[in-house]
Amino acid sequence: MTEATSDYARPTALPEALALLAAGPLTVLAGGTDLYPATQAQRLAGPLLDITALEGLAGVTVGPEGLRIGAATTWTELAETDLPPALAALQQAARLVGGRQIQNAGTIGGNLCNASPAADGVPPLLVLGAEVELASVRGVRRLPLAEFVLGVRKTARTPDELLTAVHIPAAALAGTSAFVKLGARAYLVISIAMVAVRIVAERGRVVEAVLAVGACSAVARRLPQVEAALVGAPLSEVATRITAAEVGAALSPIADIRGTADYRLEAACVLLRRAVAQALPVEEVA
Repeated sequence: MTEATSDYARPTALPEALALLAAGPLTVLAGGTDLYPATQAQRLAGPLLDITALEGLAGVTVGPEGLRIGAATTWTELAETDLPPALAALQQAARLVGGRQIQNAGTIGGNLCNASPAADGVPPLLVLGAEVELASVRGVRRLPLAEFVLGVRKTARTPDELLTAVHIPAAALAGTSAFVKLGARAYLVISIAMVAVRIVAERGRVVEAVLAVGACSAVARRLPQVEAALVGAPLSEVATRITAAEVGAALSPIADIRGTADYRLEAACVLLRRAVAQALPVEEVA
């Protein structure tokens, strides 16, 4: 049953929601943790599509092709679900998104669609090769997360589409990962820089390295040159192979009120080394 007024709708089934989106532009409301702070009014301007009652839009499931995260899955649920070590970075990020109240309400889909350069969920998902699932009355399509977030507050989602899930391929569930962020204080802060890394190691050497940096450019970015430099490295030498020149070439760091471009570049390098050290499997290092 759909709860609706002239400027507010709260459907319980996905086909209803997609039909409403197809009928005209709507602001999609999930946790609201990004939407509410963006307005100075006492209430959100309509028309609104509230997706909090949609069945099947939340939760984490594992299948032969990998892992599926429903777009309405909250940060708290992500943090508390039993997940492979490759998703440790995503769970660490989930525990650092705002306070407990924000984590209970905020959703991973909302974080991606808000497309902030400092969106904590993006770097951990980039190192997992994540794809987003977009549904409309025209059908369902998938595209890599790197092709979904296009710029500041800009995504590839069309007005009649709803982000319904994030998919992690089975191959990306290998290895261990870590997430580290830097802000003006330890908690409840927008990142100056943040990084996520995923490392797969065998016989004391890196066989796969995936690194991403957020809050340093308009969109979070992978670091392919740095990744290539780490493959084959003895675990004891991994951190030393992360150079400012290669990190800077991938980022073109921005400057704003929270930090200069030079500061962000230096911070990104330090955070990457720390994250790599955290992500290295203990038994391999030993």
